[in-house]
Amino acid sequence: MLFAELESRGLAYQCTSDDLKKALETPMSFYCGFDPTSDSLHVGSLLPLMTMRRLQDRGHKPIMLLGGATGMIGDPSGKSKERNLQSRDIINANALGIKKNAERVLDFSGPNGAQLVNNADWMATYSYIDFLRDIGKHFTVNYMTAKDSVKSRVENSEHGISYTEFSYMLLQAYDFYHLHKTQNCQLQIGASDQWGNITAGVELIRRMQGESHNKDVAFGLTFPLVTKPDGTKFGKTESGNVWLSPDKTSPYQFYQFFLRLPDDEVLKLLKYFSLKSLNEISVLESAMQSAPQERAAQNALAEELTTLIHGQDELKRVKHASQVLFSGELQQLDEKTLKEVFSEAPSVQVAKTQKAEITLVDVLVQSQLCSSKGAARKDIKAGAIYLNNQRFEGEDLPGNDLPLLFDSLLVLRRGKKSYCLVQFS
Repeated sequence: MLFAELESRGLAYQCTSDDLKKALETPMSFYCGFDPTSDSLHVGSLLPLMTMRRLQDRGHKPIMLLGGATGMIGDPSGKSKERNLQSRDIINANALGIKKNAERVLDFSGPNGAQLVNNADWMATYSYIDFLRDIGKHFTVNYMTAKDSVKSRVENSEHGISYTEFSYMLLQAYDFYHLHKTQNCQLQIGASDQWGNITAGVELIRRMQGESHNKDVAFGLTFPLVTKPDGTKFGKTESGNVWLSPDKTSPYQFYQFFLRLPDDEVLKLLKYFSLKSLNEISVLESAMQSAPQERAAQNALAEELTTLIHGQDELKRVKHASQVLFSGELQQLDEKTLKEVFSEAPSVQVAKTQKAEITLVDVLVQSQLCSSKGAARKDIKAGAIYLNNQRFEGEDLPGNDLPLLFDSLLVLRRGKKSYCLVQFS
């Protein structure tokens, strides 16, 4: 059973009715919403995308809803203060980028091909008075303030909640009703912080259809929020989000993000994100326990997701880059890949006109790898300085003799892990 598999993977966090278990054995339309707050999704968005993919692979039809209307309001769920509102032009541009991300995961063709919809298409012409009359009357303020996403904000004396965000629940509930009525959509899925909004949609469908209507034609299902062990947002690094679009996060950095996952996270995330069977994941778990230094689980997840999001050719390129970095033969990398590999390392700019006036010792101090010229000379003498991953042997080196890659780049390393990319321009 599909529901049993979702449970085994830890993906069935809450559902509105036990009857969903049986209902999932027959193909149905379902939807998940994405607010277009950026022109790319990030790796935290992989869980809803991959859950949609699992349902689609079992014959269900995904509807990907972009919040062109709700994105102008802002969902209070999981937020301690109000979001910045965005213009229609920005939201429309963001929607195009999000669709490109989704096309890497979902199949938009065939009988159960994914469908992209925008709630601005039905909300833009809905008058305020009509919405209050038709939809607002079905919800009491008591019902709305009892939801955790609203209650936590109401009780926040510093920020509170605006009427704008307070109304978000009604808008999302109407989305579900609209898709149920026009597309026969029977299921809404989302993260656990969406539970209040999802149950409001199920309730609205029941009320709009009438008491005699079958109560189990609409269901809600949530999966857990994905966070790191310290409770922080999954997909965040010191430099920001890890994005799905290659122009915001390079394929190399995307690959490395999953490769660096700690052992206590990777098995859970394999169940969440991987399309491998649970038996295959068990094999990886055994391999990780018998040979933890091989990092079999991390490698498997990094390779699978990089291939899915960026393609097989990009996977080959980033794996080659990782091997070259380990071997020290940086000359094998092209300029684009070299910059990707060291994009998170400290960097320093040096004017080419200064090359004749400086030495390696000067550059080591400028890069802050060494605290002083004396310390730089001491590190050189100790064999702790590497140029393009090759140990430097000597006392100093004139600037004009520095071994630049692509006539502009020098990778400095002190010891085993302290890097700096020097760019001559």
